[in-house]
Amino acid sequence: MTEPGPAAIRLAPGLWQAMVEHALRERPLEACGLLAGRGDRAYAFYPTRNAARSPTRYDIDPQDLLRVTLELEARGEEVWGIFHSHPATPAYPSRTDVRLAFYPSAFYLICSTADPTRPVLRAFRIVDGAVSEVAVHAEDGGAGGRGSPPASPRPSAGGSP
Repeated sequence: MTEPGPAAIRLAPGLWQAMVEHALRERPLEACGLLAGRGDRAYAFYPTRNAARSPTRYDIDPQDLLRVTLELEARGEEVWGIFHSHPATPAYPSRTDVRLAFYPSAFYLICSTADPTRPVLRAFRIVDGAVSEVAVHAEDGGAGGRGSPPASPRPSAGGSP
């Protein structure tokens, strides 16, 4: 079994807000996207389309996946995290999320918009079916976990690695 990784991750300025806004825009469907980062810090968020067009399931659009993967590879970077939303349920991996978690080194970020006035963003490592929560800290003043937004909205471009 692979180690679960750090106990906390950091989101570059604007990323918490960008993920929450994407989740709210796509509601009542699940939103999804990818994050680039290094170590315990995410520095870019790539919103993607949900090919499943479902309120209970996501499937990153293959064209979006290819586009983001090629962009990252061109810069010598990798996918650091996988984001999706739960429009009507808590920000915790479902049985389907756990079953389809094929990337043990990735962070899985889930945003619940069950109460759209208080979105909740949480992060997890999912390794061999075991779910480990990882604290989320937004570098622009907020704590992503438990629904606290950053003090002021920022653009979605995250800052350099």
